[in-house]
Amino acid sequence: MKKSILYILLLVGSFISFKCQEYVEIDQPMQRTLTYTGDYQYLLNYVSRLEKSYFYPELASDDIEITDETFANNVTEKNANVYIWAENIYGDSEDTDWNTLYQQIYTANEVINGVLESEGGTEAEKEEALAQAKVHRAFAYFSLVNVYAKQYDAATASTDLGVPLLLTPDLFVALERASVARVYEQIITDLEEAVDFLPETQKNSFLPSSTGAIALLARVQLQIGDYEKALSLAEEALSRQSGVNNLENYIETPTSYPGRYEDQEIILLKTLGNTVLDFPLSQELLDLFDEKDLRYELFTAPGTNYPWSPFEGRGYWKPRLRSQGIYIGPSVPEMMLIQAECLARTNNPDEAISVLNTLRSYRFKAADYQELETQANVLQEVLDERRRETFGTGLRWLDLKRLNKEPEFKTITRTFRGDTYTLEPNSNAYVFQINPIYIQKNPEIESNPR
Repeated sequence: MKKSILYILLLVGSFISFKCQEYVEIDQPMQRTLTYTGDYQYLLNYVSRLEKSYFYPELASDDIEITDETFANNVTEKNANVYIWAENIYGDSEDTDWNTLYQQIYTANEVINGVLESEGGTEAEKEEALAQAKVHRAFAYFSLVNVYAKQYDAATASTDLGVPLLLTPDLFVALERASVARVYEQIITDLEEAVDFLPETQKNSFLPSSTGAIALLARVQLQIGDYEKALSLAEEALSRQSGVNNLENYIETPTSYPGRYEDQEIILLKTLGNTVLDFPLSQELLDLFDEKDLRYELFTAPGTNYPWSPFEGRGYWKPRLRSQGIYIGPSVPEMMLIQAECLARTNNPDEAISVLNTLRSYRFKAADYQELETQANVLQEVLDERRRETFGTGLRWLDLKRLNKEPEFKTITRTFRGDTYTLEPNSNAYVFQINPIYIQKNPEIESNPR
């Protein structure tokens, strides 16, 4: 008999005893079994289970640069392994990113498998719960395939190893890795099927809406390089939700920055695996900011502001303004940046710069703002703006993987604890190894070439 996916991922106790878990902002279901439509919706309201995503890719990206020797010596061995792109990151410990994402998939599959036959709900309520679960499953698989598999390439995606594709809550299933193409096919199918059964907006952005599904589809299409589809989807999302926070309003009182459920920029609320990012930002990233850019002033801070683990340089301060996590789900600024990138790539440079100028007008004081002019390399201007807007969120790792498919992309070099490490474009080190412990217990899971 195949080993249980729950056995690998330590899910059994946490899921089967969901009755005893503390739910956030909802009542707890009293049934141990799932009978009523409300039971399934309660599972989908389980914020602490379904909101978080990965963390390690942010630490591996060039957003982070550790030059302080004292700080470097205090970094945990697992985090150090991630930072230097080591082959075996985990040693004898668990992979919390993998576990978190497959826990979400198991929960989503429970809803998908049973909600349409549940009692006590209308057909519309059942269909909406089903659609919400598909969005959560799609987000989890998009995260997994971009961390543990090669970047999507149309020429090889049908044979490149993806991740185990689990579509039912069966505890004893084969765990062979589906291809990258097959995983993406499922992601796109889940999102396209969900759109028609979700409201355009929700009472809070954690609950998937049709706008959130469309925005996530735009991210997916950008990642696989279908720029026409990504552009159309981003523009559709923006036609539904387009609010951008004017940072000048928060300079005097930074802690008044909108909280998670008041932030008009968030389309679908997902967070980085860690609620804070207590690591120094790279000088290359910091050099991209104009001295009057309010993102630099509001969202970065000196390393001395981290008394529990100070470092030289500056860190990512935005999650500490309201202590509510690092938001990595689709947002209005991201849709604008997808729109701008796709316009640049489809030979519409003036329109691309216009989109950037609209976004940037909210990122400077009115007295300091100067519009960008169309330049020879508009795409690079867009990519630099994307990096300024999304730093600290983990999206940089996904961008590095997809941009590495383009000619003359960058090599990353870092020195850590006296040794120098290099990450070449399209290196196999861009693919996180599946924890060897999981492969030992389930030999059908193939390891990545290294």
